[in-house]
Amino acid sequence: MTTTQSTPPPSMRLRELAFGAACAAAVRAAARLGVADALGDSPMAVEDLAAAVKTEARPLRRLLRALSCYGVFTEAPDGTFAHTDVSRLLREDDPNSLRAITLWCTEPWTWDAWPMLDEAVRTGRNVVEDLYGKEFFPYLNEDAPESADIFNRAMTTSSVQSARDVAEFLDLTGSTSVADIGGGQGHVVASLLDKYPSMHGALLDLPRVVENAVPRLLAGGDLAGRARVVPGDVRTAVPVKADVYVIKNILEWDDESTARALRNVREAGGPGTRVVVIENLVDDSPSMRFSTAMDLLLLLNVGGAKHTTQSMVERLTEAGLVIDDISPVNPYLHAFDCHVPG
Repeated sequence: MTTTQSTPPPSMRLRELAFGAACAAAVRAAARLGVADALGDSPMAVEDLAAAVKTEARPLRRLLRALSCYGVFTEAPDGTFAHTDVSRLLREDDPNSLRAITLWCTEPWTWDAWPMLDEAVRTGRNVVEDLYGKEFFPYLNEDAPESADIFNRAMTTSSVQSARDVAEFLDLTGSTSVADIGGGQGHVVASLLDKYPSMHGALLDLPRVVENAVPRLLAGGDLAGRARVVPGDVRTAVPVKADVYVIKNILEWDDESTARALRNVREAGGPGTRVVVIENLVDDSPSMRFSTAMDLLLLLNVGGAKHTTQSMVERLTEAGLVIDDISPVNPYLHAFDCHVPG
């Protein structure tokens, strides 16, 4: 059954937008049920798919029919369902899987926070502290560890998928050391150490995160002799000295936290140090609907923001860095290549 439709009139389009939560909930349900993993290369009857994922067939058909309207799965005239390029990304074993990111964007706390967006817009501050009585990351790690694990998996997925592009883009010729600040499990620094066999690297992130660092960076790993894994919070201190600091997709907090992080990196490196900040921007992206939605989510949870080119330039300049170049890493990421003045 074909689900493609002509552009709806404005009245129906607004109704669809108002029901947008239904689409997000449907994608989340499919991810949690493992529907994409159960569906193979051949179309399947709903009854067989329901047996595989342990659901009732009739409501599963309703879920799949709703998702097929958005190109997530497709329904054939005989009532069977098959994969699309979009639904395959919900599989755990797909090399470009977005399952963890899908779950992260629809975690339980998001459903508490989104209805308060008007309050966040009115005040310019996050709503999570009012909801849970503490800042977002302490809330995640102390009260919602399963959600914290989803966050870490989502960030790892994003890092794995972009690490190769970052390593290919960065020319670190002449440098002997690199530090990946807030680098998650260390995929970027591992890729850079692969590219430069004589280079030493460091990974700095929260203790809970670096406990699960890439095994190659840890004792017994093939990169362990050239890698240092450091638990810590860049907003508190940067106990790492390096020729080059890479800061990728973490400068999205409130302005004060961003300023503290950049100041700590600048002070740790000292004059002449190279600082490369890599971000996806809301004013130069082929995925504006996604990036602007994430921008609003950041407002809700940490009072932060995705950056425009100008706002990123302002933050870096205010932190005392000199911007030498701004270049695209890939269609989704831009690099701000800076140095600490003497």
